[in-house]
Amino acid sequence: MELYINNTLPIDISNYEIVFNKLALKTLKHLKLSDNIICSVTFVDIPTIHEINKNYRNVDRPTDVISFAFLDDKNEIIKGDIPLDIGELYICYDVANKNRLKYNNSIEREISFLFVHGLLHLLGYDHMEKEDEEVMFKLQDEILEGEDLWIKKN
Repeated sequence: MELYINNTLPIDISNYEIVFNKLALKTLKHLKLSDNIICSVTFVDIPTIHEINKNYRNVDRPTDVISFAFLDDKNEIIKGDIPLDIGELYICYDVANKNRLKYNNSIEREISFLFVHGLLHLLGYDHMEKEDEEVMFKLQDEILEGEDLWIKKN
């Protein structure tokens, strides 16, 4: 598993590298996929995520996470030994911070949720249809379940 974390913000996000690696490995194991993947995560501010959302999704507002998958669907994931770059995630820390207050989560829990949500998108899951949403959201819950030791509620 190769995970590249980029930070464009004036905050310390170094603790997320360990958390993201744990969550990524847990996700891949849960889905019975090879851990021989490459993924990048970039923390951005509200104007940047707003611009990305507007330019690439035609949605003129900021959002919390955007995924750019390099594969068309989950059936393309190679289950072998060849490293596979599955895509890029952009996480907006400030929107996540607003969400944590809304959902009564810690910032660590909210960022972890966004990472898993985005990672599942990179692995070919979506929530456009009700039945797909149920599958994806159930996976999110299963992956985040039991991670209470390092994701604490306020």
